[in-house]
Amino acid sequence: MQSLLTKDLLKFSEENLLPSISDRRRLLEVLAVILTAIGKFIFMDYLDWRLLFVVVIIIAWGIYVYYRYKQEKNILKYWGFRTDNFKQTVKLILPFGITSIITFIGIGFYQDTINITWHILPILITYPIWGVIQQFITIGLIAGNLNHLKKIKLNKFSIIIITAILFSVAHFPSIWLMVGTFILALFYGFVYLKNKNIYAMGIFHGWLGALFYYTVVNRDPFQEIFLKLIN
Repeated sequence: MQSLLTKDLLKFSEENLLPSISDRRRLLEVLAVILTAIGKFIFMDYLDWRLLFVVVIIIAWGIYVYYRYKQEKNILKYWGFRTDNFKQTVKLILPFGITSIITFIGIGFYQDTINITWHILPILITYPIWGVIQQFITIGLIAGNLNHLKKIKLNKFSIIIITAILFSVAHFPSIWLMVGTFILALFYGFVYLKNKNIYAMGIFHGWLGALFYYTVVNRDPFQEIFLKLIN
């Protein structure tokens, strides 16, 4: 009984967090995310300006978040920039995270692609920052906005599938990254629509992504991004 009451209170709290956002703004935010993904293909994949692109995107979206916060104070909590349900979200994600790590190591051993060096340490520290941004602009703005459109009603399954497909396509042409991010987005779409917390999702995204690179994909992001600048 107490558990049901707690869930009802949380649901009531979430409904009260819902700011007044027009369908036009929601669709424009989704379009902005798609344009960001297109920019990834141009600046990261074609021009190979990886670090510059990441820095610019973090700053640009950070400015937008601050702009919206100045307009509506509860927008951050609505998006999932909150700490009140952090532990609850971590508990929800943890089994998936542990299963993913075991799977990565298994695939890595099978492919002989495990290449873990000290380079992974700075990536484990920095990549969660990029993970938070990615979860905000993909899961938060796409799944969140599609879920709350007034004139276009989509069921949660469709929203999760659409979000996962878009997130996966953004990681083309790496097949492993496309498969991995599709599965991650399927799970994260469910988590976000149930229990919004961008921080928990972003941290796990960063750590799992780092391990995925050094075990399954056999790539070294530290070499590709940071050491390349020195050399």
